[in-house]
Amino acid sequence: MAVLKKPEADQRRTYQRVFEICVIASLVFMIVAFKYFPHVKGNKKIIQASQELFKVEDVQQTKQENRPPPPPKPPIPIEAPSEDVLEDIDIASTNLDVNANVAPPPPPKKKKVEAEPQYFVAVEDMPTPIGGLVGIQKKIKYTQIAIRAGIEGKIYVLAFVNKKGIVTKARILKGLGAGLDQSALKAVKSTRFNPGKQRGKPVNVQVSIPIVFSLRN
Repeated sequence: MAVLKKPEADQRRTYQRVFEICVIASLVFMIVAFKYFPHVKGNKKIIQASQELFKVEDVQQTKQENRPPPPPKPPIPIEAPSEDVLEDIDIASTNLDVNANVAPPPPPKKKKVEAEPQYFVAVEDMPTPIGGLVGIQKKIKYTQIAIRAGIEGKIYVLAFVNKKGIVTKARILKGLGAGLDQSALKAVKSTRFNPGKQRGKPVNVQVSIPIVFSLRN
């Protein structure tokens, strides 16, 4: 069964008419407003802002202390010799005889190279220090570095003793460092030896000498 609405309750019929009336009313209101109130202005609001102060400092002008070096002086012109002066010079003629026999230069003098003396490693009578090893021990000196470090031990020095019992050179076979090696070399080089002998004749011999370093003694 269909439901019938009253014409007064049906809003769809009056929607278009109401919309047209509202549009016309708004246009009339706009025309009247622009015609009778053309100069409508709002109240101006002034806002006072705090002014910032800037302090201007005086900047001192820098001075250039290191001045650049002055430019080099121009070279002094030197007068060239004239052709008249050159004509006065007599140049002697040199004639070179290619076929002449020229003596060869003398041969260079040969330097005599002295051969190093040979030192025996082992002989019948080995060289011995005068005063014994005790005399060498009395000559050694402990360095302050070795004392502070507490270094102890034995150093072996290879001494080259000639026929006269003089130590020509010496070197360290086994060292301890801290300045003790130099002390041992100095003590051995300053010691005289009884020369080594082979078949009753003095010969050059190399001998190893032990030197003990001990802080207890």
